[in-house]
Amino acid sequence: MARPTHEVEYEQMLLSRHLYRNHRAGDRKDDALDRSAYVLLSRIRMQGPMSIGELSDAFGLDSSTLNRQTAAAMRAGLVERIPDPDGGMARKFRITDRGARRLDREHEAIVHALDEVMADWADDDIATFARCLRRFNTDIERIGGRPWPRP
Repeated sequence: MARPTHEVEYEQMLLSRHLYRNHRAGDRKDDALDRSAYVLLSRIRMQGPMSIGELSDAFGLDSSTLNRQTAAAMRAGLVERIPDPDGGMARKFRITDRGARRLDREHEAIVHALDEVMADWADDDIATFARCLRRFNTDIERIGGRPWPRP
């Protein structure tokens, strides 16, 4: 008998389609963070200031992609480039106050959208789902060798 991983694949595909949709359509056109900015800011918030090389290692992306993403974030006033706080040669990116406020607003909007979707779920069911997602993600991170910092 086949394992139900084909069901996981299909549901994961649907989840990725729904996850970072415009959850406040109509009232957030210019204020919305795109997915790459949201992930970038989230990682820097969890880990602290990071260089292009550290970001490249963390995300498994080439430095040219990260240079484009960080340049866009800098133009938007979301991050700033600073000397390495530990005295290293590479400059690092740190979230600005504006970037932190935008990240907080986006995070709250996403949590609100999830609360709407899971309004009829028991808290225990939500906690179980979160544990399963964490296990799924940490196994992906283990295989890829790129663990994500967690609170």
